[in-house]
Amino acid sequence: MEKADILIVGGSAAGITAGISARRYYPDAKIVIIRKEKQVLIPCGIPYIFGTIESPYKNLIPDTVLTKNNVELIIDEVVSINKDGRVVETASGRSFQYEKMVLATGSLPLVPTIPGVELGNVFAVWKDVEYLQQLLKALDEAKDLVIIGGGFIGLEFADECKKRGVPNVTVLELLPHCLLLACDEEICVRVEKKLSERGIEVLANKKAKAILGDKEVKYVELEDGQKIRADVVILGIGVIPNIRLALNSGLEVDEKKGIYVDEFMRTSDENIFAAGDCTRKRCFFTGRPTVLRLASIGTMEARVAGANLLRLRHRSECPIGVFGTVIADLAIGSAGMTERRAKEAGFDVVTGEAEAPDKHPASMPGTSNLAVKLVFEKDTRILLGGQVYGSMTAGKVANFIGALIQKRMRADEIVTFQVGTHPMLTASPISHQVENAAEIALTKL
Repeated sequence: MEKADILIVGGSAAGITAGISARRYYPDAKIVIIRKEKQVLIPCGIPYIFGTIESPYKNLIPDTVLTKNNVELIIDEVVSINKDGRVVETASGRSFQYEKMVLATGSLPLVPTIPGVELGNVFAVWKDVEYLQQLLKALDEAKDLVIIGGGFIGLEFADECKKRGVPNVTVLELLPHCLLLACDEEICVRVEKKLSERGIEVLANKKAKAILGDKEVKYVELEDGQKIRADVVILGIGVIPNIRLALNSGLEVDEKKGIYVDEFMRTSDENIFAAGDCTRKRCFFTGRPTVLRLASIGTMEARVAGANLLRLRHRSECPIGVFGTVIADLAIGSAGMTERRAKEAGFDVVTGEAEAPDKHPASMPGTSNLAVKLVFEKDTRILLGGQVYGSMTAGKVANFIGALIQKRMRADEIVTFQVGTHPMLTASPISHQVENAAEIALTKL
């Protein structure tokens, strides 16, 4: 029987981060990662395989990040866990005894239960190099692509596949607008306009009823009877936690939401931690279960788990959700709650908006406008969320807003927050969008 002080099951973003963090805190420990994939894809980079970078082999996390940190990598699949004996068995017949374990089994693409999903040229977004190579080949021969799901992944696939040269791209979205879970309506409308300018058709308030064809897909039928021609269908409607191993081992699991963990990322077994898409998460604002699954959240959880394995050091925060994407030349960032979501959750809110060039003076080369919308709870004046759109600085500004949310800052504190500015790097200190949006919100109070 082989032994490891720290055994990590799963080797994507969360598993790798847990291994690196564990090595920093426990320099003498034997740390082993077991994963079934020979090559690990960068999850958020998958849509860009199909346009910008053109190959899954250009979207890989290098194994050298593990070897440089003296983390042993084994390509195999853990098939069972004996919690009492602290032993795992693998598909190849190997046995490993561990002192502490991290489960980082990730998520699986959500495949809708509609007729025809089993047809040829219907693809879910599996994190598998060879599978994505098949999708690339199918797209190169496709004239009509239908993407089911108008969230970030669906729209990024649409934009990248159009860039690749697929003539007809259609996005089906169940809600009244694409991105409506992360952005308010006025920003969603801007995104849909950009998609239209790119020649991508968005059909909102539409639900797929069936995928039609003989051996391969020919049409997608909607609930209203409309049929959309399709040579290829991509299912981009989200993910579900991969909890099979945890469930079979007797850990406490919410089958729809993930593995139960505490603030230290411990599972119901004190010797087993979990991190990433496989864990059950609670909303930062309401404490209710949330479906947020992002690499940024998973790696945060993994740092907490990796540090706490042999001694408790960190507590994890409930996720606020910070998103970003680019559609055509429009960058979008979102952190925390939208105005719509905040109202639905029962908050009485006030908003502030500000727009300005992202450099100063505006005659600086490469200057673009950047707009910010902030959402505050009316009584406490605490920041609940923010959205950013316009220039390519949107992602950085969304992260800044996310930090303000996490520290529960009030509008008046944001107005007096000290920020550094530079003509080539930021908006003018006079027109800094975040501070001005906060002040405008204050005037409404």
